[in-house]
Amino acid sequence: MSKTQSNGYLWFICLVSALGGFFFGFDLIVISGTISLVKAQFGFLPWQEGFFVSSAVVGCIAGTALAGKLSDRYGRKKNLFLAALVLFISAMGCTFATDANSLIMYRLIGGFGVGIATLVSPLYISEISPTNVRGRMITLFQFAITVGIMISLFSNAAIQSYSNSLIASGDTEGLFGWLFGLEPWRGMFLAEGIPGLVFVVMCLVIPESPRWLIANNREDEAHDIIVKVSTKDAALNQIKEIKEVIKQETGKFSDLFKGGNKKALKIAVLLSMFSEMCGITVVFFYGPTILEKAGLSLGDSLGGFAIIGIVNVLFTIIALWLMDIAGRRKLLLTGTLGVIAAHSMIGYLFLNGQDSGMMLVFLMCAFVAFFAFSMGPIKFVVMNEIFPTKVRGRAVAIATITVWVCQAFLNQFFPMLREIIPVGAIFFFFALILVPQIYFVLKVMPETKGMSLEEIEQSWKEDEEKETVLDTAKA
Repeated sequence: MSKTQSNGYLWFICLVSALGGFFFGFDLIVISGTISLVKAQFGFLPWQEGFFVSSAVVGCIAGTALAGKLSDRYGRKKNLFLAALVLFISAMGCTFATDANSLIMYRLIGGFGVGIATLVSPLYISEISPTNVRGRMITLFQFAITVGIMISLFSNAAIQSYSNSLIASGDTEGLFGWLFGLEPWRGMFLAEGIPGLVFVVMCLVIPESPRWLIANNREDEAHDIIVKVSTKDAALNQIKEIKEVIKQETGKFSDLFKGGNKKALKIAVLLSMFSEMCGITVVFFYGPTILEKAGLSLGDSLGGFAIIGIVNVLFTIIALWLMDIAGRRKLLLTGTLGVIAAHSMIGYLFLNGQDSGMMLVFLMCAFVAFFAFSMGPIKFVVMNEIFPTKVRGRAVAIATITVWVCQAFLNQFFPMLREIIPVGAIFFFFALILVPQIYFVLKVMPETKGMSLEEIEQSWKEDEEKETVLDTAKA
């Protein structure tokens, strides 16, 4: 098989797997267009509004916690299918929810599916991709997240606009008028069901991870898949390497807190914390309500926010291009400085009463742009490549759960903070959180561009040996 054909097949299966990221973006961000509508319909207090938004994130924590064991036992492909099916059920359940409690329950269920997909999708991609394009292929997951966000934002804006027109014309009779006219938040959730069904079907046609097949004594199947994504000559060598690595997989949970593994875990967890505590999901979840507070109507705020979604996609494409060229550290440092500047200017506008019009939208676009080519994709790339094979599953689960815990914390308490603290002060707080990341990138984080997983693992072993020598000297 030619290199072009092999690359085409690799792109196809990685894109299908990356649909898990699409639903990460769509499922979590569809909520942004529904908040004010659901809040008004059910009379939510600030804490109830926060739980409505963060409930899906709580489900994500549970899904991620179980995804590692489920994928090791039943395979990556079956778990992607499970995630797709759960997401489809959630979309339909939210659409026809009869009360606030059932709506929140289906949001929790959807979050469970997103949690599985968030761990399994990039893990699957990292296991099936050649070293020279691994960073780019894992970044597809983040790219899919941004596409899901953009489609969700446009869908929300279009449905809200259509609802306004139906109400103006008085054409709100029947099921269609109920879903897209009287209660358009239901139509926003229904829009998620169509791509959800596509994801369910596409998960049936991708192959299983070669590494999982070899671990389960299905070497012939693994060989056929590796040949399709690389070359026949490389297949035998790759299978041999995978088998040798699998033999080493006897790590205990306590191994995560020793030597180089401890440093790798600290890096992955801090990347996850900085990425979420900078306020990205607050902007995406509550962006329309922030713009409403700045004086825009709901329709205008959703439209302006859709522009932010386009920026998110475009600058993630830059990450796809530069991830394996410029490297992880340069992108992260540039993005961190840009986000700090954007947050500071947004905070200044709010605190000085200049928070109306397109300037605010422009600065939010700037924040999202800097985030999209740096912190957004880099956390997923790094957490899926810096850990030794024997502890990778547990370590990635911990780093991913960190993402969800930070999201749940911020989105639960933001509505309450918004009532007692000026929004501008909150954005200055987000900027300050990122200042330590400058030191982190310059002094702590390693550059993994162009390194094989085996080379990265060897670097941690060297750190562990150095730590053993120092401990011996102290004794």
